[in-house]
Amino acid sequence: MPRRRQRVHVGSGSDGTEDSDSSAEREQTNSSESDGNMPKRTRLTRASLRLSQSSQDTPDVKRIGDHDESPPLTPTGNAPSSESELDISSPNASHDESLAKDPALRDSDKDLSHRPKRRRCHETYNFNMKCPTPGCNSLGHLTGKHERHFAVSGCPLYHNLSADECKVKATTREKHDEEPKVQEESNRHATRHQTPTSKQIRYKEQVSEMRKGRNSGIPKEQKEKYMEHRQTHGNTREPLLENITSEYDLELFRKAQARASEDLEKLRIQGQITEGSNMIKTILFGRYELDTWYHSPYPEEYARLGRLYVCEFCLKYMKSQTILRRHMAKCVWKHPPGDEVYRKGAISVFEVDGKKNKIYCQNLCLLAKLFLDHKTLYYDVEPFLFYVMTEADNTGCHLVGYFSKEKNSFLNYNVSCILTMPQYMRQGYGKMLIDFSYLLSKVEEKVGSPERPLSDLGLISYRSYWKEVLLRYMYNFQGKEISIKEISQETAVNPVDIVSTLQSLQMLKYWKGKHLVLKRQDLIDEWKAKETKRGSNNKTIDPHSLKWTPPKGT
Repeated sequence: MPRRRQRVHVGSGSDGTEDSDSSAEREQTNSSESDGNMPKRTRLTRASLRLSQSSQDTPDVKRIGDHDESPPLTPTGNAPSSESELDISSPNASHDESLAKDPALRDSDKDLSHRPKRRRCHETYNFNMKCPTPGCNSLGHLTGKHERHFAVSGCPLYHNLSADECKVKATTREKHDEEPKVQEESNRHATRHQTPTSKQIRYKEQVSEMRKGRNSGIPKEQKEKYMEHRQTHGNTREPLLENITSEYDLELFRKAQARASEDLEKLRIQGQITEGSNMIKTILFGRYELDTWYHSPYPEEYARLGRLYVCEFCLKYMKSQTILRRHMAKCVWKHPPGDEVYRKGAISVFEVDGKKNKIYCQNLCLLAKLFLDHKTLYYDVEPFLFYVMTEADNTGCHLVGYFSKEKNSFLNYNVSCILTMPQYMRQGYGKMLIDFSYLLSKVEEKVGSPERPLSDLGLISYRSYWKEVLLRYMYNFQGKEISIKEISQETAVNPVDIVSTLQSLQMLKYWKGKHLVLKRQDLIDEWKAKETKRGSNNKTIDPHSLKWTPPKGT
């Protein structure tokens, strides 16, 4: 039985890279306290799905609320049981050298050797990691508070600065923050709607004076310098920002950058993100929270976040819960684009052309890559058709899974990529997608096969489907001689897949120079008993509900 994993939530997710995101999360916390009718989410882990392969139960899920005030997460998704779990450090080198020089200290250390070592929590660095910026030695940090960095967000070289300049700026900012505050802070709520003070007016005038020349334009020599910098370094360096705006606004921007970099550094130390690997650990998709399995090439500004927020209808990805909530209030999509080619009950299938709906199909591929290992198609979606299966309720058509196929496949592949969303696995939807792909092959009067290589779960699903198709054919077959070619023509399954399935079922034998297909009645009776026990199940494809003609000239 799958082991339940304890889920702990962070109010700000992993979106503390910007001031707007952090304030948005505080707004979300306040709104969730007042709204008691927000839909609950379900968290799924890959471990529960793999363990459930041995049982017929659906994946173990847990409902969570929108508002939580729990401690930060470890890379496994669980809260650390103590601060010492964040890092365990060894004694430093200077201490070892002092022991070697002073025998008295060495002897006293032996007397204390039986005591348990104290575990300390502080910054540690993996010196095998390097900053991805070309030419950077990973020394210094944008905040000026750390000796090393391993991500672009903290790289002084990327921001066209040196490590010493970052330290000087950090010292200047600290001095500015330590200036005496106005004593009116304690009474700020009472004076919120009153006229500004004289000090506030003077400060506003100073800011206006500093901003006067920001729209005067950039000199020609400066433009040439910017273009040369861009051509030399490309996207590996930040564009030159001097003289683009006022010094006051530029300093505000630099301060925000340093603060975001500091927040990311804290998350790295706590173990919520790991540079150089897949940083998207979870996605919020509708009312579910899903653990990701593999890396997906989302843009870097999104990939460095620990959590991604995805609209379940248009598949647009966002950085924070507040942005998602505002998007959902404006999003007019309630089903995938394209033509609805199949509907039976709450199950529908939409045919989406990668050329006509390019952005949607690209977002679908990026989402699928989080759960597929061998997928390589992300952006070149125009030569493909996508068949998206949904389950409808009163809020819209929710994504169940999809498969893609080439518009013109010379090898008669009827599936290029297939995925069932984790929250719908082990419920029969995978076989429905496979069955639907072969139904399209029958309408096209072709024999189909999935494109290789298949993922682990995809291979399990296809073998189970081929086994069921062959046993059903054997059960209904009344003749004396059976032909693999006839089976292929009737089921649209490739003869190679039929032979491999017969061999795995030990129903194909070589005798006197001929290959014979054995009708194993024990396997057929076992399959029939399962079918009878399953009863009338809606998780089947009805050919009469298909309204589709093969595309021509696409």
